[in-house]
Amino acid sequence: MERKIRALIAKPGLDGHDRGAKIICQALRDAGMEVIYTGLRQTPAQIVAAAIQEDVDVVGLSSLSGAHNHLFPPVRQLLNEQGAEDILVFGGGVIPAEDIEGLKEAGIAPIFTPGTSTQDVVDFLFDYFKDKE
Repeated sequence: MERKIRALIAKPGLDGHDRGAKIICQALRDAGMEVIYTGLRQTPAQIVAAAIQEDVDVVGLSSLSGAHNHLFPPVRQLLNEQGAEDILVFGGGVIPAEDIEGLKEAGIAPIFTPGTSTQDVVDFLFDYFKDKE
């Protein structure tokens, strides 16, 4: 991409723990990306509205509450319904291995789980968008 990657990082649902999301925000900024953080307790509709308004390339969703199967797929669905199919959506947080395939099928990929290096997230995004040039 000729311009900086624009990322929106969001905490959907009632999950009040945002340390990991803030660490990802900082890692993406340090790597040269433009980052918007929505803050805590966002609905899928609020996240999608912000993503479209901010003209982002990627939305990162973080969940530690166990509600990822109910909160992540609607973000992808709403983006698609609003003509924003080209926005990549990835997820992270405490997500059991048995839920990952279903999230991928819903269009949330990749899924980064605890212990993932922030550099792995950065590298994935740069590699993904390099192919989009």
